[in-house]
Amino acid sequence: MEVKRRRDSSGQFSDNSDHDCEESSLKCNECGKNRAIMARYSEGYGTEEECGQSDPQRESDADADVEDADTRQQIVGSLQRISSRKRRRQRVTRQDTTESEDDGGQSRQNHRWSLRLSPHRSPSRTILEESVSQVRPLVICHCNPAEVSDLGISAVLEFAYTGIITNLTRGSLPQIQAAALYLGVPRVLKLCKEEKERQEKNDSEMKIKERNSGISAEEQKKVSLQAIRKLWDKRVGCDVEVEAEGRIFNAHRVILSASSDYFRAMFGSGMKETQQESVSLLLMGAPELEALLHCCYSGHLLLGWGCIFELTSTALQFQFQTALSLCLNFLQQEMDAYNCLDVAAFAEAYEMLDLREMAEDFTLRHFEDVAVTEKFQDLPVEKLKAYLRSNCLCVKSELSVFRAVVSWINADTMARVKEARDLMRTVLFPLMTFTEFREVKVITSWPRVSDRDLYESLFEEFCTNTFHSYSDFRTYLPKETLVLVGGEKITENLDKRLPCGEIWFSNAFHNHVGLMKRIEWKKLGDLPEKPRFCHSAKVMGGKLYVVGGRHYYGKDDMMKCAYRYDTIQNNWQRLADMNEKRGNFALLVVDGKMLAIGGNKDIEENIESVEVYCPITDSWSFVQPLDQSLSSHAASVWNGEIFISGGFDSRYQCLESMFLYHPEKGTTYLRDMSQSRAQHCMETLKDCLYVAGGVSGVGGQLFDQLACEIFDPVNNCWCAIMSMSMPHVSAASAVLEGKIYVIGGYCHEDYSDTKVIHRYDPAMQHWENLCRTPGSNTHIAACVLAVPHHLRQ
Repeated sequence: MEVKRRRDSSGQFSDNSDHDCEESSLKCNECGKNRAIMARYSEGYGTEEECGQSDPQRESDADADVEDADTRQQIVGSLQRISSRKRRRQRVTRQDTTESEDDGGQSRQNHRWSLRLSPHRSPSRTILEESVSQVRPLVICHCNPAEVSDLGISAVLEFAYTGIITNLTRGSLPQIQAAALYLGVPRVLKLCKEEKERQEKNDSEMKIKERNSGISAEEQKKVSLQAIRKLWDKRVGCDVEVEAEGRIFNAHRVILSASSDYFRAMFGSGMKETQQESVSLLLMGAPELEALLHCCYSGHLLLGWGCIFELTSTALQFQFQTALSLCLNFLQQEMDAYNCLDVAAFAEAYEMLDLREMAEDFTLRHFEDVAVTEKFQDLPVEKLKAYLRSNCLCVKSELSVFRAVVSWINADTMARVKEARDLMRTVLFPLMTFTEFREVKVITSWPRVSDRDLYESLFEEFCTNTFHSYSDFRTYLPKETLVLVGGEKITENLDKRLPCGEIWFSNAFHNHVGLMKRIEWKKLGDLPEKPRFCHSAKVMGGKLYVVGGRHYYGKDDMMKCAYRYDTIQNNWQRLADMNEKRGNFALLVVDGKMLAIGGNKDIEENIESVEVYCPITDSWSFVQPLDQSLSSHAASVWNGEIFISGGFDSRYQCLESMFLYHPEKGTTYLRDMSQSRAQHCMETLKDCLYVAGGVSGVGGQLFDQLACEIFDPVNNCWCAIMSMSMPHVSAASAVLEGKIYVIGGYCHEDYSDTKVIHRYDPAMQHWENLCRTPGSNTHIAACVLAVPHHLRQ
């Protein structure tokens, strides 16, 4: 094979069109036959020898380090755009690479560097159909025109752009193999070899991803992007210089266009920069350009609070969408009490409504922490008033609000003391205790204000409302709500228990005088068809799922039906039934699927089976069962792993076990709990799993378990925390805004209902007695759900 470039009479590369390149003078020096023609960018592709003798294997080798989730997002978006550019090539007047065949006159346009990288075709970003200023022909000659077919080249190009070959069959294998061998694509050759071996073994059921030797299309794309970055590091194929603040950076137009809509318009709409070898950016800083270019080629963006606002504004201005997404993710995930006000101000300046809403919501829900920072003292007075009047303001008591106002005024007393009266109106002094109100006297030290009059008016307000404390409260609206589903309750005349089909949600929290709290409950609706108890409920994809349970007390009253409730549409949908009836089982959401674990299928028999529900196919399928039958156990997810504690075995013995469960690998036992436990609750909060309530078994007898403990999954150890003041057997539980709620249940000793809700605050390390349950008390299912705003008014 011989590779040549066409030159004009002066010895320079000519700027002829593709049609000009197909004249009779382009013949192979050895056989005289027509040669395949490839057009390419005129700038930055290296020497003739480099282009003709490049080692595909060397160029395709890439670092195998695993990239994070944000990098994968960059990778997927990049190659999809590059691939879309190839699909839309007929709309482009000229591209950087064309390829033609003399057998049948087939012609194909592609990106030159994509062919060189076809061992890996990875994400770069939306690739633009940009116009190219100077295109010079590159001629690839082969003596046997049948050696490389259109089908073979198509397969190689498909792999280069997508990471897979969909038409790798027995009939196409020789042609694809020939094209890969001719073009020097070792990874395609490897796929062909593996496919041939499979065919010889008559393995006709192999899936496409299995053909990739365990390497997925996304991983193939990742390696391609890494290889593209290597070309950029070596300045191979760079066809434009970008200048910012006097620094010059080399890049590929196609990569810039794929990564930025700004450059896409610049290079693809006939602007003068289309013909220029250098582009100056007057409004972009050199550090920002360097970071964004690195992101375009690697999928990584090094972020920190020292540069995040500059990078975000630059990515927004120059429309680097993936980089902007990474910046916004950083701002949302790394936000804390010390920078949330900066994020809110930045979002307001750039009219980023979603980010602003999130930052202000964070400020309100962490107000006590934010109020002690220096940034808080710089708040404009109107913004401070808006925060203090908001129903989303989360404070333990009115003393916290008062202290925040005093702190803000003391930051510039002479200028701000005039705002004291208006700001004090946002403090609900009647909700203070006498001890708390003593601190209010500090305002008498402020200058230039009738301190005594202000203090006396506040004291009068405090005293006149003291005896109406239950009607005075500060309302707090959490972003999400506790939802209670079904259960059973005792009739009004206390003669029997009945299943319940009501669904309630916590609309608001009321802070009364001192530590007194109350939850405002509203009814969301009723369960479809029959009421139920001993069931499970979870939220997945913003929708409520209710599964299994029993509708009455007979042996055959267990159910296997499942329903989904859409709060936006306010409708129920009947889903596929489970394969087995289940009650007193655990239901978890893991990786976008639900797992129904164990339970009992009637009042006498526990089961060990586990089923997984796929919402896409609306189907249940069995996975690896538990190693023993189990019911009334508790399960929770930590770091993507499933932890299961306690429960009753097949002989209804109360267990003290704690183990890991994997749908494919099965059970791995961990350190036991300090005592046996069943009909209890277990929730994940931060880095620990909290266990509370239930019953314990000693000598064949069951008794109420008031002790609580937490499990450290990293160190595989347990430790005790504050015990509960009353029993919660068969209670519901959920985590809302960093606090654990244990709802209802009953007392095993006398079978009386526990009609209260307890909340555990890890920061305070104690249980709070909140209020009574709104409806059912036992065998309830609880979860956390975002209820539409119109239902909360």
